[in-house]
Amino acid sequence: MHSLSIVIPAYNEEQRLPQTLERITDWLGGKSWDHTEILVVDDGSRDKTAKLAESYGRGVRLLRNPGNRGKGYAVRHGMLEAEGQWVLYTDADLSAPIEDFDRLCVAATNGNAQVAIGSRAVDRSLVQVRQAAFREYSGRFFNLVMRLTTGLPFRDTQCGFKLFRRDAAQAIFSRQKLDGFSFDVEDLYIAKKLRIPVVEVAVRWSNVEGTKVSLASGLRSFQDLWLIRRLHG
Repeated sequence: MHSLSIVIPAYNEEQRLPQTLERITDWLGGKSWDHTEILVVDDGSRDKTAKLAESYGRGVRLLRNPGNRGKGYAVRHGMLEAEGQWVLYTDADLSAPIEDFDRLCVAATNGNAQVAIGSRAVDRSLVQVRQAAFREYSGRFFNLVMRLTTGLPFRDTQCGFKLFRRDAAQAIFSRQKLDGFSFDVEDLYIAKKLRIPVVEVAVRWSNVEGTKVSLASGLRSFQDLWLIRRLHG
C-alpha cells in the first residue's frame, strides 16, 4: 500500500473534529506511505466545521456538499474525489479507533479483498462502550431484515469504518443512488453485483453520544432495502 486517503463525512462537527483530525494526523505521522490525505466532506454544516477543516492544514482537504444532502451523499463525494490507492471512510467521532485500520488492511491483504468493512458483530467482546439497548436491538433487527431482503451475508453493515481499494470505490460509489443512512447496504449490494470481494473484520468500537440518526431516518432505512433491490436488480 503506497498511498491512503481518509474520508470523514461531517455535519455540525465543530466540537469533535479538531480532536479527530489531531489523532488521525498524529497516527499518519508514524506511517511511511508515499502519499496521504484527509478529506473532510462538509454536509452543509451550520457551525464552524468547514472553517476548522479549511484552516487545519497538515494534509487536510475540505470538500463542500451543496447543502445538507445526507451522509451517503457526503461519503460518495469524498470517495470519488479521493486520490489514494486505498480509501478509508471513518465517522467523525472515531467510534472505531483509527489504529484499527491495520485490522482492515491485514484482512484485505490476506483475503485478497478489495473492500474490508469494520464490524461490531463479528466479535462483540471488542465493543467497549455499548449503545442503548433499544438502539442495539433495533440494529440487530435491521441486520436480520437486511440479510433476508438483499442476500448479503454481513452481520454489521452500518459500522462507519470501511476500507476500499480505489478502483473498487470508483466502481461502487459511481453507481450509488441513495443519499441517506442506507448507503452502506447499497454499496455492499453493488459490490456483490460487480463481484468485488468484500471481507468483514472485527474492530474495536465505543458508542459516542450525539447520533444524527433520527427515528424517521431509521424507519426509512427499512424501506430503502427494497428500493436497493429495485435500483440494482
